[in-house]
Amino acid sequence: MSLAFAARRVTLQIVMSIRHPRLKGIVAAIALIVTYSIPLNAQTLEVPGTPAPQAAPEVPADLTSEPELLQRLATADTAEAKRLDRQLQAIWSKSGSTSMDLLLQRGRDALEADEASVAIEHLTALTDHAPEFAEGFHTRATAYFRAGLYGPALADLGRALELNPNNYNAIYGLGVMLESLGEDKRAFAAYERVLALNPHHEEAAQGEERLRVGVEGTSL
Repeated sequence: MSLAFAARRVTLQIVMSIRHPRLKGIVAAIALIVTYSIPLNAQTLEVPGTPAPQAAPEVPADLTSEPELLQRLATADTAEAKRLDRQLQAIWSKSGSTSMDLLLQRGRDALEADEASVAIEHLTALTDHAPEFAEGFHTRATAYFRAGLYGPALADLGRALELNPNNYNAIYGLGVMLESLGEDKRAFAAYERVLALNPHHEEAAQGEERLRVGVEGTSL
């Protein structure tokens, strides 16, 4: 059975079992998590599932490849993980356009000032003009979530993960929303996926531990 066919079959099962039909955006977002939760060695990027006991080697200053950074992050110690995370966030925050990067920063500044509606305006301008820029959708999902607009937030997370399936912060955000909707097993799976990419993601580790008792021994 092909990887794509298996993913489509699981997606259909999710569509049939989802308990919140009014939030249709959740179907696409969960389907993405299922698709990209297939063992990592079946994908282009091979990320070991178990962190190495020793500290990861020093990352060369000129290392800017996302796949290489993700590989190192999966086995890094705490200090190195923080530096790798900063490098990945810098890569993911670059749209290739100075004006688009400015819109992203304005959206983030508005979120920092707790002005979700203002952030949504800036970020909508960004996503309209840069529809292939994943971080625009990821950040707008945060703004929608803070504004209490779960449907649009889930739709944006789905688009962000379609464009950048390795963004563990977006996957974490999806986990938070799934948990808030009572979808604990799927939230747990999202947190596990985050930790497979970034074993030092403290919030995801806390979320996984919080839900472990409720989902332990069940099939995810």
